[in-house]
Amino acid sequence: MSIPKNWRLRQQRYRLVGEVCEKCGAKIFPPRDLCPQCEVPAKTPFVFSGRGEVYSYSTVYNPPRAFEEFAPYTVALVRLEEGPMVTAQLTDVDAGQVSIGMPVEMVTRKIHADGEDGVIVYGYKFRPAVAPVA
Repeated sequence: MSIPKNWRLRQQRYRLVGEVCEKCGAKIFPPRDLCPQCEVPAKTPFVFSGRGEVYSYSTVYNPPRAFEEFAPYTVALVRLEEGPMVTAQLTDVDAGQVSIGMPVEMVTRKIHADGEDGVIVYGYKFRPAVAPVA
């Protein structure tokens, strides 16, 4: 990954910043040029809470190049509290502990490195939700 591309995607990857449609109120992630609901330009930034639940999941045993260090790992389709679904790697949990409907929260973790001497790419993953401290 190039440094400029990594810089452009930082808000999306580190803070789950998407957009909200001014016309219909749809929450959009990742950001798009047009709202997928009403096809009006959506330019207003929206910061997602990072909380959601596992909608579906699968464990990867034969990863693509650059992801070998994490294998086996679980990838989930997470429905965010605000509505959109995102695909992300789960972390801090064993595959046998994952279940559909499990509450999760976004964390920033290493995604991969571009070669041995390349840029380390960080981004969002999800872990089991931690109960808030009272």
